Amino acid sequence: MTEGDGAGSVELRELLRLTLVPGLGPATIATLLEHGGSAARVTRMGERELREIPGIGPRLAGKIAAARTEVDPDLELELCRARGVWLLTREMDAYPPRLREIVDPPVMLYVRGTLEPRDELAVAMVGSRRCSAYGARVAERLAASLARAGVTVVSGLARGIDAAAHRGALQAGGRTIAVAANGLDRTYPPEHERLAQEIADSGAVLSEMAMRQPPLASLFPQRNRIISGLSLGVVVVESAPRSGSLLTAQHAIEQNREVFAVPGPIDSLLSRGCHALIRDGAKLVETVDDILEELDATLRARLAGERVASEGAGPPPPTAPVLNEMERRLLDQLNATPRGADELIAATGLAASQVMATLSVLEMRRLAKRVPGNLFVRV
Repeated sequence: MTEGDGAGSVELRELLRLTLVPGLGPATIATLLEHGGSAARVTRMGERELREIPGIGPRLAGKIAAARTEVDPDLELELCRARGVWLLTREMDAYPPRLREIVDPPVMLYVRGTLEPRDELAVAMVGSRRCSAYGARVAERLAASLARAGVTVVSGLARGIDAAAHRGALQAGGRTIAVAANGLDRTYPPEHERLAQEIADSGAVLSEMAMRQPPLASLFPQRNRIISGLSLGVVVVESAPRSGSLLTAQHAIEQNREVFAVPGPIDSLLSRGCHALIRDGAKLVETVDDILEELDATLRARLAGERVASEGAGPPPPTAPVLNEMERRLLDQLNATPRGADELIAATGLAASQVMATLSVLEMRRLAKRVPGNLFVRV
């Protein structure tokens, strides 16, 4: 939500004020909050006190002090309300946990749509804006297959591969998240206005940029760290050398995410970036199973690490898992006999997208297991 009551509302407004100060990025704001204790305390500091904080020179101190009268967060909040956008800070429970792990997570996320716990099972798909028909076809097919498997597809709403990935997920009835490099007061590119609305209806469009921030070239690399940060891995479908897609793959490597690449014709410039990634160790992708197998191993390692940490930290978790209605209904249909998704859809009366998403959650919680033939058994 964009605002609350009492102290929380004040803190949100003052944190928003800081994000609207030109020249203040996530790292600098984190330093300010570390020394000031809260955004409300920071915005009450004078220039002299601000200059004593490491990394805050006279010019920046002057901008922060002036923000008390020159920056009005209420105008930004009004614009959010008018556009159906809500705000998330890193302290809020709804902030994506995986994004919180990266080195410089956004201080504030502007969100149109919904973020759900199942979005933790997410894969990013990126590639060339000037993609070939082959690239668009592969991206759409892979995204649809991921969505049917209950994976949220993350991309950047750009022309080409990004748009194909979003459309593939939507056509399969799955969830998708678009990360914009501009403010959510507008859609960029403008011809994706309808696509952006469809994404918001079946997932979320989000940005760390102020509502009226135009799409500048320098902001796209900054946006790319969020795309990879939200995801377990990044799939690159068609990429020329030195493209933005390769920067996203580099972010993924730095964030300890998986990197996948789709091969292409050897005489195509758009294949060179992907082939370079494969030579450097990215997993070659021919079918969605190449992605899901790697994610399965990654999830098992993560869950094992969490289990060891929890066992060392205190008493074991309760043996009876807390399940929502869909999880309970689906789990009741599972036993030692493998059952397919179509059979489970018919037995539960749930939509295909709900069944696939819930199965993925049950897998992550080690309550269900996928066996050969894309069948499922109870653990």
